[in-house]
Amino acid sequence: MSEQQPRSEGETSRGGDDADRFAGEKGEGLRSRDVTEGPDKAPHRAMFRAMGFDDDDLSSPIVGVPNPAADITPCNVHLDDVADAAIDGIDAAGGMPIEFGTVTISDAISMGTEGMKASLISREVIADSVELVSFGERMDALVTVAGCDKNLPGMLMASIRTDLPSVFLYGGSIMPGQHDGRDVTIVQVFEGVGAYAEGDMSGEELDELERHACPGAGSCGGMFTANTMAAISEALGMAPLGSASAPAEDSERYEIAERAGELVLECIENDRRPSDILSRESFENAIALQTAIGGSTNGVLHLLALAAEADVDLAIEDFDEISRRTPKIANLQPGGSRVMNDLHEIGGVPVVLRRLLEADLLHGDAMTVTGRTLAEEIAELEANGDLPDDDAIEADFLYSVDDPKEAEGAIKILKGNLAPDGAVLKVTGDDAFYHEGPARVFENEEDAMAYVQSGAIDSGDVIIIRNEGPTGGPGMREMLGVTAAVVGAGHEEDVALLTDGRFSGGTRGPMIGHVAPEAANGGPIGLIEDGDHITVDIPERDLSVDLSEDELADRRADWEPPAPQYEGGVLAKYARDFASAADGAVTNPRLTRDL
Repeated sequence: MSEQQPRSEGETSRGGDDADRFAGEKGEGLRSRDVTEGPDKAPHRAMFRAMGFDDDDLSSPIVGVPNPAADITPCNVHLDDVADAAIDGIDAAGGMPIEFGTVTISDAISMGTEGMKASLISREVIADSVELVSFGERMDALVTVAGCDKNLPGMLMASIRTDLPSVFLYGGSIMPGQHDGRDVTIVQVFEGVGAYAEGDMSGEELDELERHACPGAGSCGGMFTANTMAAISEALGMAPLGSASAPAEDSERYEIAERAGELVLECIENDRRPSDILSRESFENAIALQTAIGGSTNGVLHLLALAAEADVDLAIEDFDEISRRTPKIANLQPGGSRVMNDLHEIGGVPVVLRRLLEADLLHGDAMTVTGRTLAEEIAELEANGDLPDDDAIEADFLYSVDDPKEAEGAIKILKGNLAPDGAVLKVTGDDAFYHEGPARVFENEEDAMAYVQSGAIDSGDVIIIRNEGPTGGPGMREMLGVTAAVVGAGHEEDVALLTDGRFSGGTRGPMIGHVAPEAANGGPIGLIEDGDHITVDIPERDLSVDLSEDELADRRADWEPPAPQYEGGVLAKYARDFASAADGAVTNPRLTRDL
């Protein structure tokens, strides 16, 4: 983490002459006064002075900069530099920035291991830790910095929960690697594992792919979970428009970070908080964008959690309703071949938002962090020359609303006697997909992966992986390893996979996750036996097993809940606290007590 450099007592400070603008009505409401003002706070100020802060700093708003920088993942390895740029912006605008750390988990590195159970839990730990520090140290505002997948919703949850003036700041995505004359990402490496197991890729080629897929810092480059949530942060209004797409190692990323630091002082000055920004309309905008760009299924889980924190009424069925009326107009990885940087080069997320807005598929009057509405922000970008004319954009991966890639959005919510509370699918192929076949049941991801890699997988199989839900896993593991192995083995079109766990944003093919209720809580997925006939019908949104209610009831009478995987520690604690995936897998007691 970057260190606060000490200053001499007379040196010009972060607060400067601008501090006066916070001394009136707004300034009197700053909760940092709890630790900076009055004779009885001399000990508190002494502690701050030990870190180089001076009188002007202590008369300025305290802005927390939670930073999950770490050498654990390329998504976060550069975040100290991003945070430093935000600190410069806060400093210049008259704030007192205080950086503090929080955790991160690398989904790509923990993928396919027991360690992936920590990933979703880290979302909750991030939200909790930022809430604790900002509450305990009486901070006035936040610029939340995020890189890897769960950083993003965790930081947004913290901003919503604390309701402090906040600006969300993404660290940016990695550039694609080059292999065999084509752009590649980490997903091609995971799929290469399946191709190698089938004998369709040599060990030498897999080694070359591994060495070239990830050329530097930044989050995974396709429209996977991190980039999906970064795009969604713009649609929600929590991040400035145009801030999501700049690559991690581009100079523009640091200009965006500095502007975020400046913007948060405007939010303080105008007392602009997440509760002033977030509404049912802003969440509908976020879902429309998610479905239009083919965003990650994890976006469903996280948006449900964010809405719950914001006390906005949002249900899993809303995703399907919005997806039915919103066409898919961007063809990015994993369904397509392009990555976030390609979108950035034609204007970024605002290009997609403008097309949806002009088609009356967004609420243009939804508020944003700048104090302007979404429609006003788009107009402002156009007026400033920061958004190219739509008719000047030439991109083979971006479609018009009138002539879309697919008539409906990519997110589908399936229900039926196998998923009474819903299941989530992202369509990366045929919207009219229909599949029937025998169940191949596995009690965990490892056994399913061994089955796929053994070459035993047959065309028509329906692979079922259960006891991987929020409670049963615990932690609802992401399963890019096994889904990519299925695709890499040549079964993207003729094998379905369903689980009460979840998938990476890089997953493609008929992979259905978030099956609820989960097996550990008595859901029907826990009653399925090898050979049961399973139907997946996307047009009808049906996920069912060919068993009568009486047959299911008989099996349920003989069912016993599995023993907890962990008796103590953090995994046992969160296994106890998680709500259903259909409700966002939240753990906040205020949100779970009535579920």
